[in-house]
Amino acid sequence: MATSAAPARERRPSMSAPLGDLQGPIGPAFTRPKHKRTATGFGPSEIKSVEASIPEPQRAAWRKFMPKPFTTTEEFEREAVRHIETSLARSLYNCDESAAYAGTALAFRDRLVLDWNKTQQTQTFADQKRVYYLSLEFLMGRALDNAMLNVGQKDVATKGLGELGFRMEDIISQEHDAALGNGGLGRLAACFLDSLASLNYPAWGYGLRYRYGIFKQEIIDGYQVEVPDYWLDFNPWEFARHDITVDIQFYGHVNRWQDDEGKLQYAWEGGEIVQAVAFDVPVPGYETPTCNNLRLWGSKAASGEFDFQKFNSGEYESSVADQQRAETISAVLYPNDNLERGKELRLKQQYFWCAASLYDIVRRFKKTKRAWKDFPNMVAIQLNDTHPTLAIPELQRILIDVEGLEWDEAWNIVQQTFGYTNHTVLPEALEKWSVPLMQHLLPRHLQIIYDINLYFLQQVERKFPKDRDMLGRVSIIEESNPKMVRMAYLALIGSHKVNGVAELHSDLIKTTIFKDFVKIFGPDKFTNVTNGITPRRWLHQANPRLSELIASKLGGHDFLKDLTLLHKLEAFVDDKEFRKEFRAIKYSNKVRLAKYIQETMGIKVNPSALFDVQVKRIHEYKRQQLNIFGVIHRYLEIKKADAEERKKFTPRVFIFGGKAAPGYWMAKTVIHLINKVGAVVNNDKDVGDLLKVIFLEDYNVSKAEIICPASDISEHISTAGTEASGTSNMKFCLNGGLIIGTCDGANIEITREIGEDNIFLFGNLAEDVEELRHSHLYGRYELDPQLATVFDAIHSGMFGDSSSFEALLNGIVEHGDYYLVSDDFASYIDTQKLIDQSFKDEEKWTTKTILTVARMGFFSSDRCIEEYADTIWNIEPIALKRFESEKGP
Repeated sequence: MATSAAPARERRPSMSAPLGDLQGPIGPAFTRPKHKRTATGFGPSEIKSVEASIPEPQRAAWRKFMPKPFTTTEEFEREAVRHIETSLARSLYNCDESAAYAGTALAFRDRLVLDWNKTQQTQTFADQKRVYYLSLEFLMGRALDNAMLNVGQKDVATKGLGELGFRMEDIISQEHDAALGNGGLGRLAACFLDSLASLNYPAWGYGLRYRYGIFKQEIIDGYQVEVPDYWLDFNPWEFARHDITVDIQFYGHVNRWQDDEGKLQYAWEGGEIVQAVAFDVPVPGYETPTCNNLRLWGSKAASGEFDFQKFNSGEYESSVADQQRAETISAVLYPNDNLERGKELRLKQQYFWCAASLYDIVRRFKKTKRAWKDFPNMVAIQLNDTHPTLAIPELQRILIDVEGLEWDEAWNIVQQTFGYTNHTVLPEALEKWSVPLMQHLLPRHLQIIYDINLYFLQQVERKFPKDRDMLGRVSIIEESNPKMVRMAYLALIGSHKVNGVAELHSDLIKTTIFKDFVKIFGPDKFTNVTNGITPRRWLHQANPRLSELIASKLGGHDFLKDLTLLHKLEAFVDDKEFRKEFRAIKYSNKVRLAKYIQETMGIKVNPSALFDVQVKRIHEYKRQQLNIFGVIHRYLEIKKADAEERKKFTPRVFIFGGKAAPGYWMAKTVIHLINKVGAVVNNDKDVGDLLKVIFLEDYNVSKAEIICPASDISEHISTAGTEASGTSNMKFCLNGGLIIGTCDGANIEITREIGEDNIFLFGNLAEDVEELRHSHLYGRYELDPQLATVFDAIHSGMFGDSSSFEALLNGIVEHGDYYLVSDDFASYIDTQKLIDQSFKDEEKWTTKTILTVARMGFFSSDRCIEEYADTIWNIEPIALKRFESEKGP
């Protein structure tokens, strides 16, 4: 975002006045200040002055016709039919399921907006600290079902749709998943927004509005193929705010001069302007009128969509070039950055979103007329991983270049405002940007980063005068070729709190990647907030029968707001009727998934088989390759067994799902191998129902809602010390599925909560990993004999052209086996045999699954948010009363 641009272009001031001059009568005898729209609306005093200026007759007329929320089936039907007839211009004879979905969604959207408006007004009047959650991903899933459950009107809508001739499940399935994320990072952000609203905290999310998502995954000849995800074809859940725009600057140069008082001044000038346009999405809380806001930024050309002069002179393509170039910024989540242009686009995305969000946050603060020193008392900004780190130098730039604060005062404000959540200990996953790229794209920010670094290193040198090596280790600028900006270090130095997302992970970041910083800042700067999930979506919405069964035993649905109440289920672990119903629910969920597999893939699977699931982002550290090698081992064992021996095998359905990044060839090879193995195994008549291998394409939140309740065992088998937390492990356990996993991430805390008897752990521990890697490279390395047999089968061409998988196998055999696939293989196979035996004892298995559900109370995102609110953000909830009079609080 620039302080100035080309001379001909007038830039907006940093805060436009929300009230213009009196403009004379507006309507009969209706005199009031003219409303001049701003991105952040009115402040409390301005609302009061406008309200006071409106004569009582006008207020009475407004009150009379204010919309009221529907509460009965008949009222819902009236709203839905009205929208189908008027918003969609459809009629009784041509209303199909998509139209019925649209009418239902619009009826519920209207219902949410009443709460949404009241929430924003109440929070404005309360005028207290807000939290702003900056995340490059928000994996929200489908919104309709969530909205219906949160406002408690799903039964009303189900009955109403039935009377109109539609089934609720058919209507829900019409909705596209919001394609705003890829993996756990984005789903965690979505769970947090749900909890923030449900707990009545004043909070906004800020993200990017990706027009084509990350991509839609198609599997063609066993390979992942990426195509655009046109999820915005019809999206009733967003409100385009075309009047809320922010000018964002790129490139250009920095002018430096001394003012009359001898103070150095800086101005970022020239370059390119792109406009950020706001799109708002309501985020309802469960059983509360609080409805918070998720603001997504879309990009467009500042010069407009179309250059008439160029078009008239015959330059048809270039007449829309500015718009096309601008739109690429918010086109795709994580553009392929194998090319330099891809890296530049990704950095552009990050600055564009951070700058627009900071502009909004600063303008909202300035509306309160408070002194700048109060900024951290009114604003908490949480950085979800390193992607939003540019918000730190951007806020510093606003404070010193635009608002004229002294460096030290501004930097103190910045550090007190930000919190940083780290999501990885993998050094290669810690973001770095080349200094030349940042100099080219964001010249003023690079200067500020160098100044921050100098200021920081001077502090370090004063504290550790004899440790010169430390300066190089902790510097934000890595002295490589080219020099790199270490974004994780910048995020850490610019924040007052840094948290990991599981106990092991939080300990590891203090002993590995941030070891020196613990010495510099002390241990108090670092904390842990173990991840959690929202039980509203992952139990109540995804598994309604189980939710109802639990409610019947616990005397209501209070456990959805206080998940620790689940512990009371332990009293029913020996209840025969409860156990029978618990098993029946699991079986019906498996039947539903089996039906989905048959409909989408044409493969018939047996619901009585053990469903073994690994669905998550495809990455070498998550070790889907270990899983598929285990499947091949099982296949070879079945093939060499005689008919009598085969009867002893536990029938299994292995279910995989997840996307590989477009430029990540090794992950794509894993997908290819899974599909090739499936093609052989699923068509082998010798094997039959004993083994099936399924890869569900285009894994997303709504597919997860079908898969998690149907799982018997789920695989969380990352190399120890590589998974920060994981949240899918929590979703499976909450739905009565057991885990096979390593001692990694949140698996450790899950084990502590549910007991070692109810989880299947295997593999090396995090503290042994470095030693093993070292011995692979410098000692004797022998492939596990069982794994060698699997590799021989692949080399033989059993699963197609073996050269396709050569790189994957060589990474293990010849290049150090970085993720310890061979070291953990025997332990993995033995643990799988143990699972086979356990599954055959139905009674013991049922006990394990019930105890697992009963002991998952700790892993709620509500608990996470309470911890963030208390230890990092220092914010208080604002309770709302539902549907107060129009006058406001």
